[in-house]
Amino acid sequence: MNYESFELTIDDGLARLSLNLPEIGNALTETACRELALVADELGQRENVRSVLLSAKGKNFCVGGDLSMFSQDIDQATAAVLRGTSGLHMGLARLRRLNAPIVACVQGAAAGGGVALLSHCDFVVAGQSTVFCPAYIQLGFSCDMGATTGLVGRMGLPGARRFLMLGEALTAKDALAAGLVDELCDDDDLADRAEALAIKLSRGPTQAYAALRQLLTAAAYTPFETQLEDEAQALRVVAASADAKEGIRAFMEKRPPEFGGH
Repeated sequence: MNYESFELTIDDGLARLSLNLPEIGNALTETACRELALVADELGQRENVRSVLLSAKGKNFCVGGDLSMFSQDIDQATAAVLRGTSGLHMGLARLRRLNAPIVACVQGAAAGGGVALLSHCDFVVAGQSTVFCPAYIQLGFSCDMGATTGLVGRMGLPGARRFLMLGEALTAKDALAAGLVDELCDDDDLADRAEALAIKLSRGPTQAYAALRQLLTAAAYTPFETQLEDEAQALRVVAASADAKEGIRAFMEKRPPEFGGH
């Protein structure tokens, strides 16, 4: 499927998903909001997707929401918010449910919804010069796109509260220390490093990744005894997978496993 705001290619288990509005800093336009749900649906239905590399064309990763949606008629902001978040939020919910882990490759500026988007990724790789800004509070806005969930999960409640409420921009180094970023590299090496990580994940045990993604997402909100049983039931299912059987055989034969994603 072709998209106006995204570019999607899938090759050898790796889905390369790029924000593709570089002329406006990959701002989340009304079309982009709608298309994120369509992209997530396509990825969820493709059995050959074993990892996702989320990147962006141009200088900046994503500068956040397209403010022209509000400036055209400020009194219609409520309607614009509901239109935009309906697609965005459905898309994010379905991306979080994918079996495939997601690696974000972040350059330039990540602001507002762009920060929220990357906060839901399993791994965030950023260039040394990247800047992260929550942006919402400067506009007099609260947040969207699950920013409270994603940022609390990455930065903890105190860190997320400070970041969102004070609106302080973070350098890449500060973002790494805060937990918003998992790995930094030189700007010139960013694309290669993020792709290498995504390729590594695309060759791993996809069903185990799927179980871990869901368990980790639920961990902060699930009673301990329930989480233990959820882990046991997930492991019961994963242990019957072809990849688990291959992992055991490889261990016994003292060789690297060759996972097929099943």
